[in-house]
Amino acid sequence: MNAREQWAALMGGGGAQDREPGEPVAADLPAPRGVTVTKGRGQVTVDWRPVPGAIGYAVHRADNPAGPFTVVDHGGGDVLAVPHGPYADTTGGRGGWYAVAALQTVNAIGPLSEAVPVSPWTPDAAVTATVGGDEQPLHRVWQAMVGSEHLSHLLSTDTTGGRPIGAELYAALRRAHDELGVRQVRAHHILGSDLDDIGRIYDLILHLGMRPVVELGFMPPALAADPSRTVFAYEACISPPKDLDAWSAMIQDLVRELIRRYGAAEVRTWAFEVWNEPNLSVFFSGTPADYWRLYEATATAIKSVDPALRVGGPSTAAVGWIDDQLKVDAPVDFLSTHVYGTLPLDLRPLAGGRPLWWTEWGVTATHGSPVNDTVFAAAFLLKGMHSAAGRLDALAPWVVSDHFEELGRPDRLWHGGFGLLTVGNLAKPKFWALHLANRLGDVQVPVTLTGDGAGSLVEAWASRTPSGWAILLWNATLDHGKAAGDPALARRVRLRVPLKTPGTVRVWRVDDDHGNPARDAPAGDWPTPAEWEVLQALDHLDESQPPHTLEPGEELILDLPNPGIAFVTIG
Repeated sequence: MNAREQWAALMGGGGAQDREPGEPVAADLPAPRGVTVTKGRGQVTVDWRPVPGAIGYAVHRADNPAGPFTVVDHGGGDVLAVPHGPYADTTGGRGGWYAVAALQTVNAIGPLSEAVPVSPWTPDAAVTATVGGDEQPLHRVWQAMVGSEHLSHLLSTDTTGGRPIGAELYAALRRAHDELGVRQVRAHHILGSDLDDIGRIYDLILHLGMRPVVELGFMPPALAADPSRTVFAYEACISPPKDLDAWSAMIQDLVRELIRRYGAAEVRTWAFEVWNEPNLSVFFSGTPADYWRLYEATATAIKSVDPALRVGGPSTAAVGWIDDQLKVDAPVDFLSTHVYGTLPLDLRPLAGGRPLWWTEWGVTATHGSPVNDTVFAAAFLLKGMHSAAGRLDALAPWVVSDHFEELGRPDRLWHGGFGLLTVGNLAKPKFWALHLANRLGDVQVPVTLTGDGAGSLVEAWASRTPSGWAILLWNATLDHGKAAGDPALARRVRLRVPLKTPGTVRVWRVDDDHGNPARDAPAGDWPTPAEWEVLQALDHLDESQPPHTLEPGEELILDLPNPGIAFVTIG
């Protein structure tokens, strides 16, 4: 494959990023070495040694060593790359040959590694997880940020499905703060509100104990070069400004008003992000050069009011324009970008020590996709958060609530909305996943995984708590073709914990039968009042089995479906 063919395959034909500047080029990186390919039940695990300077890797497969090799497409619909190995190919669990290429940027891809055949396998379908090793602080990366529908929704007195929009969005944000520990919220279209409403909105956010990430967009129509260019049901203007000086003056006025209302010390703890996904024409009707001029003018205007305020970008889709962002003639205090359907790539080689914020991320970029309401999405969330911990500063699920109107307000309860919480604030499986993660202790303990799908399908996050141990395990694939589950990917996990005295084992699960309210969905589009009462009474996560005692040296046996999550405390 030449560079353009590799790039087109990696980007799913280029649809995720329709304005990537420049031609795709060969990366100045070597091919990965030490590639191993091991077949297990229902999957093939591919692993390799890291390449210094790589932000990610594209796994390729062919029927024979001569090729042609094509990128393994797990159906995420965005960038078909991962930040590290091991990678489980469950798109067929077949034989053949695999090779891996390193990425320097999303349009700079290195050569393929040596082709490696699939090795034989032993049909054990079990994983051993042994806890122990050098301890370190546990990084709760999910606490940094969450996304939301535009925050003027907080002021809405309308209803959806008979539920009050503003009050429930506020309650959803409170639940994210109180139960998940989330500290910041990011949303579109703050410039669609006047200064008085912006103040009312941010008053509510601060009252929750959260802070805003101020995404500066979209364009006030009076300032737009073409006010007819809009997006979403609420007709946000995506045009560049007709006059950069007028735009800069508006930004200065906004920042001064925020400082007047909240004080410079408070606003310095916030962050200002310039626009949303300007590399997609659906969100920005200007050229790349127009965006860089907009960024430079915006950053300069913010810093002219207070140089200590933080500003960054480019807030792009599909990890675009990151290297270009660092070439602008203006401050860049943090880098932000988005990706869906895969794990966040490792941008540390490009960042120059700047904070890395993935200000949108999720299992799919498709609103209305049934996968958003599933256990698959919950296990995906844990896979991404675990991957991101220690290397990213924020990984923001998009979004907190199904009170969301970009393409129109929901027409039924289970509609494949992006939210962690439904209309009515029922916890979806992905909310419960983060709820369990937030119960981990503050001291992380390494886990050594061996067996069929160890580290690629089955992963673990272990911690010490004041009363003993808290361990989170999940069985997940990135393959959307397995969103409904696959019995061939179920695994028995043998958990070994270094107990010195007997401990009481308690287990909570998220799977088809636990923490999965869609399973009990009423027949109609919206629940009746009586059905709402039943659903709300069930909105909690109970232990999945009676407690029992584990003796020192004894293994704890857990059967994990795919997708499936288990949270274990021992103390």
